[in-house]
Amino acid sequence: MFQRRFFHALASASRFKIADNVKKTIINGGPVVALESTIISHGMPYPQNVETARSVEAIVRDQGAVPATIAILDGHVHIGLEPEQLDRLGKLGHQAIKTSRRDLAVVLGQRRSGATTVASTMILARAAGIPVFVTGGIGGVHRGAEQTFDISADLTELGRTSVAVVCAGVKSILDIGKTLEVLETQGVTVATLGPSRRFPAFYTPESDFDSPNHVPDIQTAASMIAANHDLGLGSGMVFAVPIPSQDAANSKAIQDAIDTALAEAKSQGIHGKEETPFLLKRVSELTLGSSLEANIALVKNNAKMGGQLAVALAKLKLERNSSGGILQK
Repeated sequence: MFQRRFFHALASASRFKIADNVKKTIINGGPVVALESTIISHGMPYPQNVETARSVEAIVRDQGAVPATIAILDGHVHIGLEPEQLDRLGKLGHQAIKTSRRDLAVVLGQRRSGATTVASTMILARAAGIPVFVTGGIGGVHRGAEQTFDISADLTELGRTSVAVVCAGVKSILDIGKTLEVLETQGVTVATLGPSRRFPAFYTPESDFDSPNHVPDIQTAASMIAANHDLGLGSGMVFAVPIPSQDAANSKAIQDAIDTALAEAKSQGIHGKEETPFLLKRVSELTLGSSLEANIALVKNNAKMGGQLAVALAKLKLERNSSGGILQK
């Protein structure tokens, strides 16, 4: 099974600490949902960040799955955080290093604390045998990348790490069209999970682009993940879930705020991994908090869908293993 093939190697690694309930569920082939931690440390202020993280974990549990928030504390990878650890991470805020693939060895080697991005959470979830990961929005191609070459490592990771990512699409501060093109180049399956094929725009349900695929229901999405595992493609999948219309932000207000924030970032020389947190914060300030409210709403909605997807996938694997299906290997 997906989980068991990778869990045993991870369990003996001295730098990994897996919460007991997460460990038990992985071993038994049950549904687990990985959650990133950058959204806690860099996405919003304390204590709202911790309150949101706890709400997201509760929503995952309500769907019948086990949440596993992933973070690095004092040089140890934690797959699943205890309440006091979650609170500590929330208080650390930007003191926790924003940790992508390139930063993992640095943070672990120096025994520091770090918050995992989409890319690093995928790596660690895959190592633990967790096939479903919920986040707010994935990184992508930054606007003006034709000059700066600023493209998120999330996209490369999606091309080489077999984890299904449930998100509200690409953060709308980025170039959605170019991001979809890079995902195609990386061979990543991208599908909108919802009533239409339209690719969501993070704060709003629709962008100007269609997804390559449309998935009408959770069961179909689970079958697609199973097929990815059967074929051993080694690439990730993106299931883009539109924010519910009642929670969406005003599209014009969001775009105006993004344009202003981008200009400010350029004038202040803010770039690289510091740019996205700056832009999200400024957009929230410029929209008087409405973008942050939408961000929280979409993360919670993604958690609901991701929890249901993990449950459906675990059930499908159990049925196929019982009948001698491909996933038994």
